[in-house]
Amino acid sequence: MALAGLLANPANAAPQKIEFWTFSMKPKFTPYYETLVRNYEAANPGVKVEWVDFPWDIIQTKLVTRIVAGTPPALVNLNVPWADEFARDGLLAPVDKLLGEARPRYLASTLQDLTFNGKTYGFPMYSNVAVIAYNTQIFKAAGIPHAPRELDEQLLFARQIAARTGKAGLCPALSKIDGLMMQQGLAVIANGKAVFNSPGHVALIRKLAETYKAGGLLKDALFAEDNFPAAIDAYKGGRLGMLLAPPTAVKRIESDAKDIYAITDVAPAPLGPTGIADGGWLIHYAVPKNVDAKLLPAIGKFARYLTNDANQLAFAKQASVYPAMAQAANDPFFTTVPSNAGAAEKAVAAGAVSMPHSHTLYVAGITDYDELRRYLVKAVEAGVTGKQDIQQALDQAVAIWNKKLAAQGIR
Repeated sequence: MALAGLLANPANAAPQKIEFWTFSMKPKFTPYYETLVRNYEAANPGVKVEWVDFPWDIIQTKLVTRIVAGTPPALVNLNVPWADEFARDGLLAPVDKLLGEARPRYLASTLQDLTFNGKTYGFPMYSNVAVIAYNTQIFKAAGIPHAPRELDEQLLFARQIAARTGKAGLCPALSKIDGLMMQQGLAVIANGKAVFNSPGHVALIRKLAETYKAGGLLKDALFAEDNFPAAIDAYKGGRLGMLLAPPTAVKRIESDAKDIYAITDVAPAPLGPTGIADGGWLIHYAVPKNVDAKLLPAIGKFARYLTNDANQLAFAKQASVYPAMAQAANDPFFTTVPSNAGAAEKAVAAGAVSMPHSHTLYVAGITDYDELRRYLVKAVEAGVTGKQDIQQALDQAVAIWNKKLAAQGIR
């Protein structure tokens, strides 16, 4: 009897193993994750947690290999486009039941990002948003009384800055023109076909072209895949009136260009007609397909712990991002602006205003999407710079898209 009792004692049972993956968190966040794991194991003696970190560019391949082999991790860090692709391919498990009573505590916008065909595929962790940093001296010289409140005003102010100061006003990320179109309520694909040659799309590109012709857009690397280095260098050099960037960029201005920082003010970036904030990119924890069903309750408990208010807040403070939990996102760290606050502190609070409106803007369900987007960007570049009629350039790109979409069987 004594032996039977010993064998039946849960304290002597093999611990439940929970393996969770992140990407590109080492070495900066090693102390954070090691402390998190240690605290969880101490509070849950029957659980052994293993943290594995991969570079961001190989984690998808590693995940597919393990799922196919039937040995997936319990949880994996993904962004929303990756999650959408994996969910479509049947490689993720919905987590609606595992979210349980914690569901209302996440920002609604983050859960919406992770809901595909009526099912939720992840535990939201963090995101980011853009703010507008602007040079108050340039604004004063151009006769501009306040920060822009919509895209049309951004472009108007950019033209005004160019006309009155000879400087560029704005440097939008036109290599991501698809995201800007969606934020402005203009679909890129509808009913399986490209539709970015509509009158609304043409009007948007025409406004950009007018601003470009007037000198309002910074021409340095305007259509580069990543034009942020050029944009922030121009802003730090006093050659750019407005900078659309995450709040961390304002800290860079403070450290690299104290004279420009001293005359910088910050405001939330305009939401646009869709009510969506600029710059959102949600990271979350997903549950892969073929995880041992008996382990799911323990996985759900650990995932809720990983993404609870306290842990999200601690990570967000270290990483300079925004939590996906409502209470953590409303913490005074993000929302309180001291009376003597500089632009960096104002930027954090400005981003917090927009965070409930943050969404990851992308086109789902398309193979080789980056290649297709390059055709779109080339068409926009031709139209904006005046090398080709805007309607003609967009029509040509739409024709290429639709030929390739038809070959993929997109409907």
